[in-house]
Amino acid sequence: MSTESAFVLLPLIHGSGRGADSQRPEETRLLEAVGLAHAIGLDVALADVVRVSNPKAGTLIGEGAIDLYADKIDELAPDVVIIDAPLTPVQQRTLEQRWKTKVIDRTGLILEIFGERARTAEGRLQVELAHLSYQRSRLVRSWTHLERQRGGAGFMGGPGERQIELDRRLLDQRIVTLKRELETVRRTRGLHRQARERVPYPIIALVGYTNAGKSTLFNRLTDSAVLAKSMLFATLDPTMRRIQLPNGHEAIVSDTVGFITDLPTGLVAAFRATLEEVQGADLILHVRDMSADDCEAQADDVAHVLADLDIDVAHDSRVIDVWNKIDLLPREERDRLLTNTNGANRAVALSALSGEGIDALYDRIGQALFGDWQELTVSVDHADGRSLAWIYENCDVRDRTDTETCATVDVRVSPAQAGRLKKLPVEWRPATSVQSASIPIH
Repeated sequence: MSTESAFVLLPLIHGSGRGADSQRPEETRLLEAVGLAHAIGLDVALADVVRVSNPKAGTLIGEGAIDLYADKIDELAPDVVIIDAPLTPVQQRTLEQRWKTKVIDRTGLILEIFGERARTAEGRLQVELAHLSYQRSRLVRSWTHLERQRGGAGFMGGPGERQIELDRRLLDQRIVTLKRELETVRRTRGLHRQARERVPYPIIALVGYTNAGKSTLFNRLTDSAVLAKSMLFATLDPTMRRIQLPNGHEAIVSDTVGFITDLPTGLVAAFRATLEEVQGADLILHVRDMSADDCEAQADDVAHVLADLDIDVAHDSRVIDVWNKIDLLPREERDRLLTNTNGANRAVALSALSGEGIDALYDRIGQALFGDWQELTVSVDHADGRSLAWIYENCDVRDRTDTETCATVDVRVSPAQAGRLKKLPVEWRPATSVQSASIPIH
């Protein structure tokens, strides 16, 4: 099967550097754009930076650049030209007419990747909603080229290539339906979250820039085999696994979709239900690729997305920085990072691939989640089924012995739940103590 070819063009607009983008070398940004094209199986025949001093309303780039690439398009005949910047519908249509080939912008490309990668029903709903919301403006403003309209998951062989005519009314109806279905998903997730809260397993959410190594770390922590490739957006649908920490405690780890600079706002909104898992997490591991040239800029992008979820990376005590891929660093830099993570710094340096530093991460997780938990031995009268049921629902029960009159259980319990447990009509004592601090059994 032949591979589609692409041109990748990165417009650099003079004086428009903003936020994290201004921190990124243009070579790094162009490599990321090429990586996005490779992520959907495109063969990049040409990748260039296009300097734009005066953005054109109708084409974004200037006439000279349009003519230059028109000649190269005639020569190499790519299947698609990717503009690594947002394009208006008019700009997209005009460039297609001038170059006589398909043109998509950064948002469209990311949507194509997500459409190809979505595996669960929820993921497909989220991608379709984001895609149709993006497509809507291009349909209603581009009636003259409906034969080229985009649709579905994938611009090669998707429904749009079958020339499906979607009018504004049908599109809006589908968007309303998708939002209703996703609202159902959100409520279902809420119910699942409540069910997990009744089981005393804290949630650990992995977040980070795409390709930072989250899935590799997830596999290392959970001993599972989630797809982990050096590829942008290798993970799309969230995955959850239960793990047991070396101290005996258990937790649930959630791997999430990677973030990226200029992530389409429609995708952020559509994936809100998934990102709510991060909001409700007991601990957030911000996985960073310390070997990346734009590591700090990537961290800023992640911080901006999390800020939209009301999570302040700098001040939220739930956030631990995981400095990943230290195996790719020179020895001196690697040793410096390992030294700097000792003490009060909220970071752990490691290699998820080799396993170096994983023990330090386990220790940090255990301290963050369970450092103030109490271990108690509780005796409950067999007649007090309500108290015993509450203990099993809200405490981490480690062991149980029964006599004719009562059940004695060893539990680990959070400070909040310990306060509630001690108000029950039970007898309790610290697990390591022989003296009883009790409330009489009725």
